[in-house]
Amino acid sequence: MKKTLKSRILEIDGDAQRQYIDAKAVFTALESANKGMAEVRGGMVWRTMGTTDYLVRTSAGSGQKGLGPRSEQTEAIYKNFTERKERARTRVVELRDALIRHQRMNKALHVGRAPDLLVKLLNRLAKSGISDYFTVIGTHALYAYESAAGARFMIPAAMTTRDVDLLWDVRRRLSFVTQMESLGTSFLGLLRKVDPSFEIRDDQHFTAVNNDGFEIDIIRREKTGDDPHPIRLTDNEDEFFAVEARRAGVLLDGVKFSAMIVSSTGRMARMNTISPVVFAGFKRWLAEQADRDPIKRRSDLLQAELVEELTREYFPNI
Repeated sequence: MKKTLKSRILEIDGDAQRQYIDAKAVFTALESANKGMAEVRGGMVWRTMGTTDYLVRTSAGSGQKGLGPRSEQTEAIYKNFTERKERARTRVVELRDALIRHQRMNKALHVGRAPDLLVKLLNRLAKSGISDYFTVIGTHALYAYESAAGARFMIPAAMTTRDVDLLWDVRRRLSFVTQMESLGTSFLGLLRKVDPSFEIRDDQHFTAVNNDGFEIDIIRREKTGDDPHPIRLTDNEDEFFAVEARRAGVLLDGVKFSAMIVSSTGRMARMNTISPVVFAGFKRWLAEQADRDPIKRRSDLLQAELVEELTREYFPNI
């Protein structure tokens, strides 16, 4: 690792930097390919009604839409769709294989160090189509900043945490509930696909904890106007409530930041978080609050200083 910024932040070595770049290229290509695959979900079939064949588009949710009787036009639609679907399927399969190879290289070259559970969680949100409803805030955002910079924060106290804070956009609850209903699960049920031991705490209904003591907190902005409160993420009785957090609206409406993070096992995921400038400003504000725990205040200030240093060195245009 190359030393920089008085050794509080170190750059990863050249081999690891090149591997991150190569892995990111495959990762983003797979993201694009998955979107392409989503566009051709379901299928097309010919259905005979009486003496006429009709082209029918079927959806993944068992819906059907008639596209018309067999003709040169519907034959062309069917051919184009099936060819697109096969190309998309082949591309996704090949890119997934390539990603597995890069995962092995990531691990061998020590490219990343994010908790594996965090990466699995983010990938589950992405696979379920609900990533855009959540923003990672708090200490875990540091993994996105250092990954994008090709560097490491070298003060362990700055990275120490056993909980992930997910900022949920309560303004989009209706579409969120619709998406969760299409998945046939609650948010807690989705978490249990990551780790079956997750349970909501009896004393904090906005927190789920697993058997290792790792917690996931659901945060929301402070109630404004007609915002419902308290509120569950979905209508399931066995579900999270979202807890209000001071100034969370500033984070929700602030500039966003997105980066591919890598776990110590080499797995990759996209983290959607807040801009490092917004992060540092929020942490400095927290450190000034008289009712903030003194230990947390020191940690807030340390994280703000480190992220400001990283931003000046690697993201001067943010």
